[in-house]
Amino acid sequence: MHLECILNKLLKENGIKQRFIAQKASISEGTLSLIIRGKTLPTLPVAFKIAEIVGKPIEEIWIKREPTE
Repeated sequence: MHLECILNKLLKENGIKQRFIAQKASISEGTLSLIIRGKTLPTLPVAFKIAEIVGKPIEEIWIKREPTE
């Protein structure tokens, strides 16, 4: 299973800056960048906080995809 992060798309659609999300979620901008690029997954509390900030459920931010071969 692979989780695709569409947070960057949501931020652009809603005019939200990465800096704002990072500050509100109490994480660094570098960490948020890694999360957005799919290089790392957030902890569950951070994922819930990000979801709360953008007003979307977690499963609409990190979408489960089956791996392609």
